[in-house]
Amino acid sequence: MTRWLDEPSTRLLMALTRRLRGGTLVLIDDRGTHRCGTGQPEITVQVHDPAVYPAVLRRGSIGFAETYASGGWDCDDLVGLVGLLTDALEPVTALQDRIGLASARTADWWRRLRPPAPSADRRNISAHYDLSNEFFALMLDETMLYSAAVFEDSGMSLADAQRAKLDRLCTKLDLGPHDHLVEIGTGWGGLAIHAARHYGCRVTTTTISSAQFELASKRVAEAGLADRVTVLSDDYRNLTGTYDKLVSVEMIEAVDWRLHDRFFATCARLLRPGGLMALQAITIDDRSYERAKNTSDFVTELIFPGGCIPSVEALTRSLRRATPMVVVDLEDIGRHYAETLRRWRQNVTAHRAAIASLGLDVPFVRLWDLYLAYCEGAFLSRHISDVQLVMAMPGWQAPLTTRRT
Repeated sequence: MTRWLDEPSTRLLMALTRRLRGGTLVLIDDRGTHRCGTGQPEITVQVHDPAVYPAVLRRGSIGFAETYASGGWDCDDLVGLVGLLTDALEPVTALQDRIGLASARTADWWRRLRPPAPSADRRNISAHYDLSNEFFALMLDETMLYSAAVFEDSGMSLADAQRAKLDRLCTKLDLGPHDHLVEIGTGWGGLAIHAARHYGCRVTTTTISSAQFELASKRVAEAGLADRVTVLSDDYRNLTGTYDKLVSVEMIEAVDWRLHDRFFATCARLLRPGGLMALQAITIDDRSYERAKNTSDFVTELIFPGGCIPSVEALTRSLRRATPMVVVDLEDIGRHYAETLRRWRQNVTAHRAAIASLGLDVPFVRLWDLYLAYCEGAFLSRHISDVQLVMAMPGWQAPLTTRRT
């Protein structure tokens, strides 16, 4: 019975994979070996369980990820597979994007009436960032930065590339001892420590992850910076006071699209006249945003619940609606994220035994391996990218340059 039910799924998937361009997929299952597409690269997928086919057809990328995590299939090049499938599905994705854009105005008015509650944000953040500080320490590097690094030369270590990213942000903000910087999204304290230590500013930083709050507070104290860095465990919407500069690094992806205006309005409220804000954000192609913001994939279902990747256009529209700020600098650093993800994936592979000792099982490691490869492939294909935006409040006096070179 199961085999009979799988047959239509197999035939449909074979028909879809015949659209492959710029590479060959070698699919091996209990029926034999099937070659789809032509040319290089040649990527081999071995299907161990025929239930993979209906799972992928019914649940898309979620079924794709769940069956990989459970050992239903293996691949000799996950990153290449993502690129190959992205190219093959481009006509389907383009059609979905057009439908999403056409239906957005009608669909959005209802969804805007029911934005997620702050309690949902806390649950979603906890589900991802409170997994295990020890796990993230094994995956990342000594800076404990979980965002795109900037590789100013190909031989840089991951830690040095992360510090280069921090220097880029701090220089764009023109940070100095006279500044009080507020950070939305502490992470594990890496940016706050770097800014206070190397630029002399005071920093107030906040997170709603209990695990991050605990470790960031400890790291600040160990760095001898408790007099210059204040770590809060609070929702950014509850922040009070006025600051000279504001920074938020890859936190806005946890903000639902219906709350973008409130996010930016809060940022503007926290800044003095003439203040500056730096935002580093993962972004999706403008043409895909309307579709993606209301649909789920395996990342938002299995890795980062509640995640919402904005587009540059969506960010600037929201900024215009909700604040008096203007964009004064924009730099795309997406090409660096693929390399960052490759380094993280190498670390996960190198520390499999240590990760297992934390009680994180084989399906967990396989899921995260796929997640990192999936994101690397998406950045390489330019379907998603990463930007650093600098925004200024009225009264800001522009220097000759705003970008560190």
